[in-house]
Amino acid sequence: MLLNIEKLIYGGDGLARLPAESSSNDSPGNKDRGRGKAVFVPFVLAGEKIEAALTEEKPGFARAQASEILEPSPHRTQPPCPHFSRCGGCHYQHAGYDHQLEIKKEILRENLRRIAKIELDCAIEVHPSPPWNYRNRSRLQVRTHPEFAAGYFKFASHELLPVEDCPISSPLVNRGIAALWRSGRSGKAVEGVREVEFFANADDTRMLIEFLCAPEARRAAVRAWAEELCAAMPEIAGVVAFREPQKGVQVPLVTVGASELTYQTKTAAYRISAGSFFQTNRFLIDELVNIVTADRSGELAFDLYAGVGLFSTALACNFRHIDSVESSQTAVNDLQYNLHSSGKAVHSATEQYLAELGDAGRVGHSAAVLPQLLRKPDLAVVDPPRGGLEERVARLLASAGAPRVTYVSCDPATLARDLVPLQAAGYRVEQVHLVDLFPQTYHLESVVQLVR
Repeated sequence: MLLNIEKLIYGGDGLARLPAESSSNDSPGNKDRGRGKAVFVPFVLAGEKIEAALTEEKPGFARAQASEILEPSPHRTQPPCPHFSRCGGCHYQHAGYDHQLEIKKEILRENLRRIAKIELDCAIEVHPSPPWNYRNRSRLQVRTHPEFAAGYFKFASHELLPVEDCPISSPLVNRGIAALWRSGRSGKAVEGVREVEFFANADDTRMLIEFLCAPEARRAAVRAWAEELCAAMPEIAGVVAFREPQKGVQVPLVTVGASELTYQTKTAAYRISAGSFFQTNRFLIDELVNIVTADRSGELAFDLYAGVGLFSTALACNFRHIDSVESSQTAVNDLQYNLHSSGKAVHSATEQYLAELGDAGRVGHSAAVLPQLLRKPDLAVVDPPRGGLEERVARLLASAGAPRVTYVSCDPATLARDLVPLQAAGYRVEQVHLVDLFPQTYHLESVVQLVR
């Protein structure tokens, strides 16, 4: 069938519409069934006319695969990676980088309009990245039978696609991938090591490796492989192996060499341990920190979902007190190490922390503790995971009373959803930034500055 691609949507697909006669579910008594149904097509661009075949049809939507691009977009380009469209990691290599930024900007704007009913009065400020070799962290799947292979999942599957070079990963990470393949081909790979993650420091000179191991992986064998990799590549500071998480807790299995890395930014040197999260774009970390923290000052700031303290450390320059809230024990350990003396690391879920603040006036606290609980921050920074805040946390955040909220988001749909209760509580959007931490992919990072 012929399809016209209307636009790209979050997730990487192009949106087209099925003609009425294309629905396989039509019947004489239901002639309109399927009319105008949305069809999602990967690896296309807005304005293209394609020949496509349906791969899936549901009552509310369909999926298709382009078999031929009949009228290509002027923004279409030749993907440099031979794995593109088979690998599940990248989605936009067929578009020039400037056009990728336009795609993401419109997706962000459309999500804010459709979900939060926000018509922006301000322009979306776009912060581009070098489009290649930007990732300081890459995770590969590993298999040992019938022969060794390492790579990423194939597009829309959990089947391994062997990859020996990744153009969006840093040069050092790619050298690590090459060393992994050499070791695996020589028979050193260990059965039960299912994932290998590489994490490089800011200047791409030192690297930490994490193994994720199945229960059957033998400790001695894992240690031997880790030692062999460290010996083969001097840039490897250490290898830390974890058992697969049990009840959400990572259990260390083996440590060879260092279990942490120092990441130097313009603001500070951060200790980042194996198992802690840190931003993955080595070119835009300073830019992101500046967007979130520049020109902000006061008595007290909240850094919620603080991680290892990326924003807290910068905020400490202009705030007398910082409350940094993080639920991961591994990250909290790094947070305590990285924090300025004006900062306080709080090991708690953000929802629990904010709920306790809200209960402070209703629960019997001592006179010494109550003033601390009743403090109102001058700024609250939130950087939640992909699932966002959810309505309860957004309402608790609003009740904390900060005149300014900075929302750092990696998902435009959950961002827009969370802005609804924040707007209802009196906040308005002052600035919107698109920080392109993930070139060649549909993922986008945004920063929204809110005031009331």
